[in-house]
Amino acid sequence: MNAATARAEGGMNLNGRTIWQHAAGDTDRDYVDVCIQNGVILNGPGRAGPWPAQMDEVVGKNRRPKKLSDLRRFCEDMRAGDVVVLRLGTKLVPAVGVIVGDYEWNDAFGDVDGWDLEHVRRVRWAWVGEQPKEFDAYAIKWGDTTQRLNPGEVWDWVASLKVDELKPLDLPELPSQKDAGEIGFDRISDFLFDRGVASASIAYLMTEIGELTRIARWYERSSKDGSDGDQHPNRPSEHETVAYLVVPLLRALGWTPQRMAVEWNKVDVALFESLPRAGDNMSVVVEAKKLGRACLAARLQATGYADQREGCLRLIVTDGLRYGVYVKQSDGNFGLHAYLNLTRLRDGYPAYRCGGAEDAMLAMSPDWRAINDSARDGG
Repeated sequence: MNAATARAEGGMNLNGRTIWQHAAGDTDRDYVDVCIQNGVILNGPGRAGPWPAQMDEVVGKNRRPKKLSDLRRFCEDMRAGDVVVLRLGTKLVPAVGVIVGDYEWNDAFGDVDGWDLEHVRRVRWAWVGEQPKEFDAYAIKWGDTTQRLNPGEVWDWVASLKVDELKPLDLPELPSQKDAGEIGFDRISDFLFDRGVASASIAYLMTEIGELTRIARWYERSSKDGSDGDQHPNRPSEHETVAYLVVPLLRALGWTPQRMAVEWNKVDVALFESLPRAGDNMSVVVEAKKLGRACLAARLQATGYADQREGCLRLIVTDGLRYGVYVKQSDGNFGLHAYLNLTRLRDGYPAYRCGGAEDAMLAMSPDWRAINDSARDGG
């Protein structure tokens, strides 16, 4: 069916409207849910500020000139009323919507699983599939984040959706990072103390966290200088980040070597509620990825390990710098409880609707379960 036939049968009228395809990550780093839940599409890098003030920053990072063209299309060429096809890879479409309003810059999206995506367009999603619509491989163009969609299979499908007649999702309130700013160690210390963590444990954590933050910042700086990608000579391996960042942080939070096992039964780091180190006693699965890789995408792998252990109520996914903490919910699924970036400590992440550094450190500590039980009992 072509677009004209679709219109004749009551489909969407695409006359005079631009249809865009916009990537929401890829099969390794997927932020589709962030886009749909917040009514947005995102582009980056955007940490340097609103477009076009940060153009020199993009050029200075030796990015390809086409990235500037990509950002220009997103920030300047898109218009209210244009149609957006949200893509994942080259054959999956999770959602279709219509652009609302003008370009915005929003710091709440400054860390989307490690990517700074502060350039924002509001989108009223008209079609969201229970499962992404799948097309033949490469039916959708690969390449830039934001591109015009070419006529063809996907175009015809969009025209047939009757998007103008669908009841669109409500446009949610845009999250604001003003409500979740950067915080210091003193505030984290007070937060943990107020929730019952021992003073000695907090003092040790505050001593160690400064050193871990310095190491994390060094990794971040040194792995960006010169060549890019996994082959950068200063980019640490997964084993190195576990040794120098993950294990020291867990030790500082109060986990003892007896209750920590590295590479235990295919689990990168297993944490135990009590001894012996047995499956029935495992309370936390820690899944580590190489520095710079998507850490939140590791949730599915970590869940596979945790689902085999009834007493395992927490997952920690990390690349050494960033930590996503998932907690088992009443429906049996693991939900994102808190997110921590060692190089940018914040008290919340509105884009993810989850807590920040304080909640993450508490949930990563061995005291978390006892503190929660005490709170439920009114203690």
